[in-house]
Amino acid sequence: MKDVEAVIAKHAGKRPRHLVPLSGGSIAPVYRVDFEGGERLVAKFGTEGSGLALEGRMLRYLAAKSRLPVPAVLHADDRLLLMNYVESSGAITASVEEDAAELLADLHGITAAHFGFEEATLIGGLHQPNPPTVSWREFFRDQRLCYMAGEAAQAGRLPKALLGRIDWLAARLDEWIGEEGPPSLIHGDLWGGNVLARKGRIAAFVDPAIYFADPEIELAFSTLFSTFGEAFFRRYGEIRGFREGFWEDRRALYNLYPLLVHVRLFGGGYVDSVERTLSRFGA
Repeated sequence: MKDVEAVIAKHAGKRPRHLVPLSGGSIAPVYRVDFEGGERLVAKFGTEGSGLALEGRMLRYLAAKSRLPVPAVLHADDRLLLMNYVESSGAITASVEEDAAELLADLHGITAAHFGFEEATLIGGLHQPNPPTVSWREFFRDQRLCYMAGEAAQAGRLPKALLGRIDWLAARLDEWIGEEGPPSLIHGDLWGGNVLARKGRIAAFVDPAIYFADPEIELAFSTLFSTFGEAFFRRYGEIRGFREGFWEDRRALYNLYPLLVHVRLFGGGYVDSVERTLSRFGA
């Protein structure tokens, strides 16, 4: 621990008083760093190739390009990500959902010429390719659905029979997905653990997996693990609305991507969820 404290001191300019382990460190160990005088930071530790430097770049991108509240990054390389500590109470209430809806609607109003991003990003520590692509349907098919299915199959967690059914569905995406709207900036990983709340407002969004997408994929993901509910979708709908077919079909279709991410990481019951979704679309 002395070595860890020395590394933090080098980049923070002073030695920490206490290091307190925080939850959510499945990809990299996370600590709250307490200093004399009450100042607090958050430190994530990794090794070469951990992706912490990329996480820092994503947070800095959001801070520079949007008004989405994110922790300020003090230092970022693959061995150490040092950020401001964000106080939070944990409860996602109706007022928090409404605040989140306004912030994310604003984020989704930031557009680009192509789908994808200026570099590959990460989701759950997994590589997320982002080559600039004009067609959203092609991007979702090749860089999300088929790519992550292939990764899950190669890892031995997705049965080959399901891989074939995903290929069948991928060839028919034009039945459900059009080319509406410009590419929108998204957070990319909106499960509840990445949403920090305090006093009825959003305190911060953390652990982004950013790229430019059809924002429906973000909205869909927020329903997969019940991150947000009625208050969020009512307020978001007032600002940006919902296209016909999202709730009926595309929500489930887009959630195949985060489900495949979870299959690649964990296998188990997520495979059954993928199979049920494929059956729903006739695959």
